[in-house]
Amino acid sequence: MSDEFDPTAPDPQTSHQSDPLDELLIFGSLETRRRFLKKVAATSAAITLGHRLIGLSNIQAANVTTANNSNTMVDVQLKINGAVHKLRLDPRTSLLDLLRENLQLTGSKKGCDHGQCGACTVLLNGRRVNSCLTLAVTLEGDEITTIEGLAKRDQLHPMQAAFVEHDGFQCGYCTPGQICSAVACVQEGHAKDDAQIREWMSGNLCRCGAYPNIVDAIKQARGQMGGALS
Repeated sequence: MSDEFDPTAPDPQTSHQSDPLDELLIFGSLETRRRFLKKVAATSAAITLGHRLIGLSNIQAANVTTANNSNTMVDVQLKINGAVHKLRLDPRTSLLDLLRENLQLTGSKKGCDHGQCGACTVLLNGRRVNSCLTLAVTLEGDEITTIEGLAKRDQLHPMQAAFVEHDGFQCGYCTPGQICSAVACVQEGHAKDDAQIREWMSGNLCRCGAYPNIVDAIKQARGQMGGALS
């Protein structure tokens, strides 16, 4: 039949040529769709190329930064737990990162990394410091003592033994910093009574809430230490 639908026949609604008025209404000027599409394609290509160039520039900048970093490494000699370590460090390396990442002395913990929790506390010439805020390259000639350096071979430091006896910990994450700080607290003469101990240990946070037991442990170790580090 002559009036049957032919799927291959052109659609009379779409087969007509573009009307210049339609072009004006759609594109804002008498510009053909072909020219418009060419401009879109060219713009996309330019943007893609620009991104690639920016990426190459970033890579080159990173390479330059790496090269500069290698030229600014500093040779230092540090005494840690009685042993001398000759090291080559980035001057931005914290004492905590040096201990944990370079020397595998992982007793000191990274809690907040902002000097607010005390988990990273170590002893510097017998005084407590937050190792996360201390630059390692500034410590040449100093005596650094970590939790690993308190015990003498198989004999626990009196403070370590007191923490064990009084259950001065639960999860144990803050314990190395607590013990180092407690040793310094006694050595500094700030462990005369419970209130003073709490005040001078307030920089070391225990999320488990073992504070009463920590105070008891410090009072026991106080008599055994005689105000000395070991």
